[in-house]
Amino acid sequence: NFFDVRKHLADRVTTPYESEIAPKLRDVLTSSVRDHLVSDVPVGIFLSAGLDSTTLAGLASEISSASLISMTLQFKELSGSLMDEAPLAAEVASIYGMQHTTRTVIGSEFRNEINSLFASMDQPSIDGANTYFVAKEAASMGLKVALSGLGGDELFGGYPSFQQVPRLVNGLSWFPGLNFVGKAFRIISAPVLKQLTSSKYASLFEYGGSFPGAYLLRRGLYMPWELPEILDPDFAAEGWQKLELMIRLNETIEGIANDAAKVSALEILWYMRNQLLRDSDWAGMAHSLEIRTPLVDGTLFRKVARMKASKKDLAGTLSKPLPDAILNRAKTGFYLPVREWLLGETSEEPQERGYRGWARKVYNGVS
Repeated sequence: NFFDVRKHLADRVTTPYESEIAPKLRDVLTSSVRDHLVSDVPVGIFLSAGLDSTTLAGLASEISSASLISMTLQFKELSGSLMDEAPLAAEVASIYGMQHTTRTVIGSEFRNEINSLFASMDQPSIDGANTYFVAKEAASMGLKVALSGLGGDELFGGYPSFQQVPRLVNGLSWFPGLNFVGKAFRIISAPVLKQLTSSKYASLFEYGGSFPGAYLLRRGLYMPWELPEILDPDFAAEGWQKLELMIRLNETIEGIANDAAKVSALEILWYMRNQLLRDSDWAGMAHSLEIRTPLVDGTLFRKVARMKASKKDLAGTLSKPLPDAILNRAKTGFYLPVREWLLGETSEEPQERGYRGWARKVYNGVS
């Protein structure tokens, strides 16, 4: 890395100074957005109903003299539900004077595109399909550059992991003999949990007592003991041994005292860097689109990492405030209804629940 993420997070102040955060945060965010808007061609923005992209839209509208182009994906499976981001995204685009397009993606289009999607990946990933389709829409509009709100959740504590991981660790770390009890619980409960939900939750006590273990439990689709069901058992065992994942996860948070800062380091250095940024890279390249991430910026990170700023602080940087429906909306993420589309397929093989089933399909399609 050209700078040490851990060092800056380790310096995080334990008490936020709210009166100082707002102007400093606005200045550094505005500077990053301004830099990322520099282009000799029109710039678009991937717009959802989340605070990251909507705040970027608001700041960009203050900076740019030209009307920006925004686009949102919509899915009939989510129409009328809280997961449908299109209506609120369109409202935000209207507030900030953007040229907005809502693109509806249906299951048949997804299935027709799936081979091209897999061919565009440089390695299997479950998380790039949404970016692939919104980048496709941006390219169809003639855009060559688009802004993404990627990085806001990692920096401003937007993921459920920021509450769940510390809560799990604090609730279990005191338990004597937790590792032994956890393994026994896993062996007994895994067959039952596999029928009810995800069998990985059988590892709750085995892994939940430490930050590395709890984070793996929260982010991992499969736990180490499940890998032989997907991969060659010898290959899986050798790979797990060489990867030394638990050691490396622990090294990621070494020297960081603040719980939220620990989760931030894990999300930035594992999920964002290894998955989200890679996915944005190949998904954009698949459509000759440059995806820019103003919230993943070295200068911004150095200044914000110490602030203990929240999503509320992020949204508070705008001169023209966001609608209450955006500010009070529960986080849903940039969601693609892959699960619904997969369950709609006929297959003699049983479908795993949620993204585990999609992960197997991606792995088989790419490998």
